[in-house]
Amino acid sequence: MSRTYAGVIIFSLVTTFFALSAQADSKLGDGKIKPGEDATAELARAAQNPVASMISLPFQNNTNFDFGPREKTQNIMNIQPVWPFELNDDWNLITRTIIPVISQPASTPSQDREFGLGDTVFTGFASPKNSGAWIWGVGPAVLLPTSTDDRLGSGEWGAGPSGVLLTIRGPWVVGSLLSNIWSFTGDEEVNLFTWQYFVNYNFTGGWYLTSAPIITANWEANSDDRWTVPLGGGVGKIFKIGKQPLNAQASAYYNVETPDIGAEWQLRLQLQFLFPK
Repeated sequence: MSRTYAGVIIFSLVTTFFALSAQADSKLGDGKIKPGEDATAELARAAQNPVASMISLPFQNNTNFDFGPREKTQNIMNIQPVWPFELNDDWNLITRTIIPVISQPASTPSQDREFGLGDTVFTGFASPKNSGAWIWGVGPAVLLPTSTDDRLGSGEWGAGPSGVLLTIRGPWVVGSLLSNIWSFTGDEEVNLFTWQYFVNYNFTGGWYLTSAPIITANWEANSDDRWTVPLGGGVGKIFKIGKQPLNAQASAYYNVETPDIGAEWQLRLQLQFLFPK
């Protein structure tokens, strides 16, 4: 990743965080609807808070264009159940599992498209119930070898640290998720860094603007073929079908830095089932 791109991203995040800190007191997106509270606004904040004490089930579909040596389309549907547990009066444990269902294009003319499961990533965030204006959580990220084909995942066990930090100020929800996973079994080395920063601005009626690119670095690759750096954003809305609250979102990202066989850009569509307390 060039220093220019890294500097722009880091500078933008730092200045945004300091600007938001000067605004009004935060309203925690904890998934609990209190008497007299705007339920739609609270659901929007909770849906955008990775350590909210709220059960949810997101289905996130990522379509990657011009992927691979033959510049075909790859599709990854991430099934991402979020399940919180109360550890004691002061702490929650927020579990987040990402199960990828992948449609992988052929790399050579003799190959067929491969469809199946990728490797699963499980994360458990220990998060204080009353952390103040800055909400945070830390815990392990565990790689589970669930891939059904060598082309869909490493098939290795792995683990590493993960953390999240965010603030909620009026209509703004801004934060960052970080992790690094190393493999500890098998022949294929995994050393993968993941950073997702997110910036959301909420309007009345459940509408919001969002930018949540996922930046990755494969430390096992050559330095000039290591980083994926997307930039972009989209729009989302909180709504109900009957009594069931849902969060729908559409966004697009262009990869300003990508490996030789990486995708040029991505279309992300998400539907998230929400289960507030």
